Amino acid sequence: MIIGDVIGSVWATRKDEKLNGLKLLVVRPKYTDDLRASFVAADTASAGVGDTVLVTKGSSARSAFGRERIPVDSVIVGVVDSIDIKED
Repeated sequence: MIIGDVIGSVWATRKDEKLNGLKLLVVRPKYTDDLRASFVAADTASAGVGDTVLVTKGSSARSAFGRERIPVDSVIVGVVDSIDIKED
């Protein structure tokens, strides 16, 4: 899984019909300032811009919808409340 920050949203009027009803958000992986690392993820956790989220990718992402024939490769599966990292 990836921890990232939601930095925007995507609106697409014309798209594959299997994407109808999905909210698409732009996620930047946490701990990087490189905007090129950003990607689009379908949202299942009611996330919004400014939220820190958990993202799954690949075939695991498709299974979040219970359908394998959906054209997504990244899905937001949770909104993070806090992160605790032990530093040595």
